Amino acid sequence: MTCRELSEFLDNYLAGELSPDVRGRFDGHLGECPDCVVYLRGYRETVGLLREMGRDLKEEVPADVPVELVRAIVDARKR
Repeated sequence: MTCRELSEFLDNYLAGELSPDVRGRFDGHLGECPDCVVYLRGYRETVGLLREMGRDLKEEVPADVPVELVRAIVDARKR
């Protein structure tokens, strides 16, 4: 699994919705890539903070925030 592929599975990973095969590849990549471990930690913290704050994501999001991150946060909040 590449770093890019890992980022595409973050939402499903946190929701516990990955198939055993994909979960194994995901975890394997995390075991080899400290950058993705840091990215996952930041992603998880961001989602958690937004849930905690009850922030309304309809507010304007700064332009430098990756679109994929905003989508993933919105999807995670729907759960």
